[in-house]
Amino acid sequence: MTAPAIPPTEVPVNRLRPRRSCLAVPGSNPRFLEKAQGLPADQVFLDLEDACAPLAKEGARHTIVDALNKGDWTGKIRVVRVNDWTTHWTYRDVVTVVEGAGHNLDCLMLPKVQDAQQIVALDLLLTQIEKTMGFEVGRIGIEAQIENAKGLVNVDAIAAASPRLETIVFGPADFMASISMKTLVVGQQPPGYGADAYHYILMRILMAARTHDLQAIDGPYLQIRDVDAFREVAGRAAALGYDGKWVLHPGQIDAANEIFSPAQEDFDHAELILDAYDYYTSEAGGKKGSAMLGDEMIDEASRKMALVIAGKGRAAGMRRTTAFEIPEA
Repeated sequence: MTAPAIPPTEVPVNRLRPRRSCLAVPGSNPRFLEKAQGLPADQVFLDLEDACAPLAKEGARHTIVDALNKGDWTGKIRVVRVNDWTTHWTYRDVVTVVEGAGHNLDCLMLPKVQDAQQIVALDLLLTQIEKTMGFEVGRIGIEAQIENAKGLVNVDAIAAASPRLETIVFGPADFMASISMKTLVVGQQPPGYGADAYHYILMRILMAARTHDLQAIDGPYLQIRDVDAFREVAGRAAALGYDGKWVLHPGQIDAANEIFSPAQEDFDHAELILDAYDYYTSEAGGKKGSAMLGDEMIDEASRKMALVIAGKGRAAGMRRTTAFEIPEA
């Protein structure tokens, strides 16, 4: 079974929205939902899964619909994490939230994804609801959370399962439990292992995401008051190329936004490379395939690398502080 066909004209052209900081908010807590609207997180996901007790889930659906429709989420990606397909809550989570607040919803996050068919099923359900309600078909995206060994083994197929997919998210807590990792601190290196125990997992997810032009998001760090440790863990993911990280507390937001944004010097340098390459490859610049920018030789590969840094900086709202000057003849 393959993902349902969605006409290209009905699929958003660019799903690469900034997700440096992805704030988790319990869907059953109106006070937290209100507070989240004023915080500087790029994305807020209203949680119906782990953050909601079983007896609170039904009520939380309606609380979330109300918050999405009446709240001011300006500048934020609005996401709802539903329960996973192994539970009896999932379909009602999707129907209630999307029918009730589909116009004010950007994505649904599906946790504990184990195979591509779970994404296909969510895509089909979303398409039916959108057609029934008269919504734009395909506008609501999907975020797939990888939380166990089976999901990681199948991550390539998962990443290719639907044109709605926007991100692949690493869920460390459940994943650590699924492979019997010897630590109780989520995101911390297990004792007795001298290397980085998460490197393969993070890279595996990143490769699948990039193969299909998706974003890769690192999961939470639960020691919420230890911002230095959060910076260390987030810095590891950012160095690999991840686009952002979950935050569980307002104190982690600024750190995430900083870590997953380029340094001003790097952003300026990337913009200079793009301007210089554009000039030197033009008729006026001599139609050169490579050229010197100061002491640095730049070429097409330089341009591609610069596009990544410049794109992240622009998405973060950064402004350049330097300008390219055409060299004198």
